[in-house]
Amino acid sequence: MNALESAEAAKREMENLTADNEKLLKEARAERDGMMKEARELKTKMIADAKEEAKVEADKMISNAQAAIQSEKKSAIAEIKMQVASLSIDIAEKVVKEELANKDKQLKLVEAMLDDAKLN
Repeated sequence: MNALESAEAAKREMENLTADNEKLLKEARAERDGMMKEARELKTKMIADAKEEAKVEADKMISNAQAAIQSEKKSAIAEIKMQVASLSIDIAEKVVKEELANKDKQLKLVEAMLDDAKLN
């Protein structure tokens, strides 16, 4: 009977070991699932953060580009105005020189200016 009891004890010990192994395996699977979930959440957060950072940076670049365009536009308009003013002065100077080159034209211009002054 001693051998039978030993066999019975060995059987119970094997069942206990099998139960312990199943319990350890279940815990390991649960821990693995938890780690996988955390990894997925971290990946999702990192992607969202990277997208947000890229959007902020892109918005900043667009804003800077728009400001630079406006500045260049104002500068170009100012330059065109200066060129138009300079060209107008050159034309007026040439017209006045032409008008004043002839003494008869000078007298007519002076008389016209005096007539305009009298009317006011």
